[in-house]
Amino acid sequence: MTTAASAIALRGAGPADEEFLFRVYASTREEELAPVGWTEEQKEAFLLQQFQAQSAYWGEHYTGADFRVVEVDGVPAGRFYVHRGAEEIRLVDIALLPEYRRGGIGTRLIEDLLAEAGGRGLPVTAHVEVFNPARSLYRRLGFATVEDRGVYLFLKWTGGKVS
Repeated sequence: MTTAASAIALRGAGPADEEFLFRVYASTREEELAPVGWTEEQKEAFLLQQFQAQSAYWGEHYTGADFRVVEVDGVPAGRFYVHRGAEEIRLVDIALLPEYRRGGIGTRLIEDLLAEAGGRGLPVTAHVEVFNPARSLYRRLGFATVEDRGVYLFLKWTGGKVS
């Protein structure tokens, strides 16, 4: 359990983190795959393929992005991927293991990113899945929906008040 006193740190993600990062990714898909009639091995194979495709896409489309592992009190807890461009800061992804969700970690990380963006006079953009409960967090932090892209909403923060 995280508390307000929990130490949250970011460190660069590297090859040694792949297994952990896969576990984080897989944890974000558990609910979605629960009703699927696949064996655990089939689910894991599917998730691994999806994880690798996602990683390849991000590596190709977000060259120079900051791929970080989130640590809470020195323990790996999630991932925080950010691409800093000349015209915007893109929150590529934020995901935490289930035991670290809903404890304020994501809020703190995003608020720090918004403060950075505000200081640079840049908007922050992100994609969020339509069914993702984090949509309410983004709304609370001042993001607005710019475009409905089917499964994803494209969100933008332009310096709105963080509540």
